[in-house]
Amino acid sequence: MAKWAAALRGVLPTFSGGGASSDGKSRPHAGGTADQESSAAEAPKDEIPHTYAPVVWLLGKVQSGKTSVIRAITESSDAAIGDGFRPCTRTSRLYEFPAGAPVIRFLDTRGLGEADYDPADDLAFNEGSAHLILATMRAMDVDQTAVFEALRQVRARHPDWPVVIAQTSLHDAYTPGEGHILPYPFEAQAPAEMIARIPIDLMRSLAHQRSYFDKLPGRGPLLFVPVDLTKPEDGLAPHDYGLDALTEALAIVAPAGMLAALTAMPGFKADPKARSADPIVMGHAMAAGGSDLVPIPVAGTVAATTIQARMLAQLGRLYGVEWDRRAYAELTAAIGAGTLARVAAGVGIRQLAKMLPVYGQTAGAAASAAASFAVTYALGKAAVFYLHGRRLGTMDRGGIAQAYQNALRDAFRIARERRGATENREARQ
Repeated sequence: MAKWAAALRGVLPTFSGGGASSDGKSRPHAGGTADQESSAAEAPKDEIPHTYAPVVWLLGKVQSGKTSVIRAITESSDAAIGDGFRPCTRTSRLYEFPAGAPVIRFLDTRGLGEADYDPADDLAFNEGSAHLILATMRAMDVDQTAVFEALRQVRARHPDWPVVIAQTSLHDAYTPGEGHILPYPFEAQAPAEMIARIPIDLMRSLAHQRSYFDKLPGRGPLLFVPVDLTKPEDGLAPHDYGLDALTEALAIVAPAGMLAALTAMPGFKADPKARSADPIVMGHAMAAGGSDLVPIPVAGTVAATTIQARMLAQLGRLYGVEWDRRAYAELTAAIGAGTLARVAAGVGIRQLAKMLPVYGQTAGAAASAAASFAVTYALGKAAVFYLHGRRLGTMDRGGIAQAYQNALRDAFRIARERRGATENREARQ
């Protein structure tokens, strides 16, 4: 998100005395995306079953979008969420998903900003669980003093705890009849013309919130994600605007135990770009397999490697990761010693076309259509695993190698099935 963050920083000098130049008023949304403040069931604290399910601690003012976040991640209805909340501390309530045998729990701090909130009880409740703080604030609400003070106390005691801030209800800044900017413009690879379409008052308010919370103590990660999570009947499509970016941010900072629980949620995508990557990988793999049908094997090999180069270039653009010498070296080294690949002196399709990744027993059959299909498919799947990790700031060499080997087996199975189907069709003719 560096590019658009730089654009936001560019508007900061327009502030006077630290306040946004917009009116700062939070306009209500008739569609009902604000938090549902239903009363919690009157159940004593000791009736809540003991569980080791990790806790996502939700902090935010009333109607800042906490229930909307839970609804989007769990795909539960507002009614189910409202009925499922149970008191657990003097100022907070707990929602367990799924009820009875929870995988994850959401701790919702009530009345933040409307009462003198002391997070001591919630800290005591949370300290034995996996920790992640998800703060919500309406994008056009510049008065976030209560949220900042609560987070300041938490981070003063636990400086390493990660914090993700969802800047919600972006539509508060839209003019009547205006819809979301598509594609989502708050990503590192977003083109400048998309960023320029963000309403200036929204840009200023988002920037003001970021600048204000940059003063939080602690060294734990602090990520900001603009979102607009509405209901389908509200007529603001897509209704889960920014959800992929939010779940990816949570995946970046979540501890291992927390991440395992989050990825089990119906609305959670640890790698939201994987679905877009699949057709890129399969299309280029099929093209590489067909390229080996040319009469001269050497020409077919060159075509296959060029196709692989183009595939990696497209995947890099999708994930917003630049393929440099280090990236090539990390990917090929992680795939394993059986990979015949050399890092080109330069960067780009022409240099990358010199690389012919072949794993283990496929070396002797590299000129065959099946092998070229399989190797390209496996390379693409390994690249997706690598690029996702690189985007999250992690490097799992074992996982990359396993992804390559698993994909290689899958690809040869697909090739055998395709060949069998072709033979059966020809036999019937």
